[in-house]
Amino acid sequence: MKSLVAALLLAAAAPAFAQAQPAPAPQIAGTRLDVVATGEASRVPDLARISAGVVAIAPSATAALAENARRMASVRSALRRAGIADRDVQTSAVSLFPQYRQDPAPGGAPQIAGYQATNEVTIRFRDVAATGAILDALVAQGANQISGPSLEVSKPEEALDEARTKALGVARARAELYARATGKRVGRILSISEAGAAGPVFPRPMMAQMRSAGTEIDPGEQSLSVTLSISFELE
Repeated sequence: MKSLVAALLLAAAAPAFAQAQPAPAPQIAGTRLDVVATGEASRVPDLARISAGVVAIAPSATAALAENARRMASVRSALRRAGIADRDVQTSAVSLFPQYRQDPAPGGAPQIAGYQATNEVTIRFRDVAATGAILDALVAQGANQISGPSLEVSKPEEALDEARTKALGVARARAELYARATGKRVGRILSISEAGAAGPVFPRPMMAQMRSAGTEIDPGEQSLSVTLSISFELE
């Protein structure tokens, strides 16, 4: 009976075990050549992220928070009037810290002189050209803390596909070079793996300038890249 149960368990586990086995490496008659190639594509960023906030200082924590909330309400109203959707505004930091002054008496301990309240939001601008004008409006409404911008390509897949095609071309040309140098010819592709475009892509800014007195944002151009590892058979 025990032997029958063991045989049944082994038979049930066999398909799962078979599925877990890695695919066998392709059999080759020639020489295997492994190539790593990178392709790039450039796009003008169409999305900007900027942090803007309000810092308020008052003698008490309650007064600091109340003043901060009042100014922040003006900032949010300005964003709505500028056409920024609620989904493009996200609170990124809220803080309250005591401010100290040193007791002038010898050996005196620092004393609380007031409180600083900070409320910061991250704003996503879908019209990069309008970003500067909106920032000026925010400052006029009480925003006194601004940082950024972080510029992005909102839909990078088209550019990444272009980069993939270029990477394939670079890899093929490199394989042809090695084949000619060794008196062989490029045969089939044995494997392709991609490294460099997995998950969301946040390309690096190449140019981003903020100018006071009529703020302007220059989107410049960004380069998106894909790196491929390709194995060829040289015959």
